[in-house]
Amino acid sequence: MRAWLAASLLLLLSGQVAAHQLKAAMTTVLINERTGNLELMHRFYLHDTEHAVETLIGGHADLFKHAKDRAEFAQYVNRKVALQLANKTPLKLSLVGQEVDGKFFWVYQETQIPADFSALRMQHGALRDVWADQVNMVNFEGKGKVKTLHFDGEDNWLTVHFDK
Repeated sequence: MRAWLAASLLLLLSGQVAAHQLKAAMTTVLINERTGNLELMHRFYLHDTEHAVETLIGGHADLFKHAKDRAEFAQYVNRKVALQLANKTPLKLSLVGQEVDGKFFWVYQETQIPADFSALRMQHGALRDVWADQVNMVNFEGKGKVKTLHFDGEDNWLTVHFDK
């Protein structure tokens, strides 16, 4: 029984370590007809964000204590995420804010919904310059079925097409 308990505990701990090593972020792009905006909500694991901020800014960063560190990471995300129309016309994203919420760090952006579009091009390089295995998943909601893009490997610009 003791050997089984030790093996179970070891398996549980190794699973937590493996899960923690996964570098992944989730973004929702909400096409909000009510507000007239494309609203981008980026969710990063706080632990990954803290390590990235130390790499990106240098020194010891503290996202809980220092508003400056939170703002710098949000500005970094703002520089690493871009949207375009299918014809490559850029959409200007505005940084709305950021917050720490439990084990996540959120960054918010928005832009006006473009007139009559059936596709968007996106670039999402946040943390991909820090970790080669970083994966950024983006869900587009509010215009037909939910559509998903995965940024990993050498992905730069990806295109999402919407139902008419």
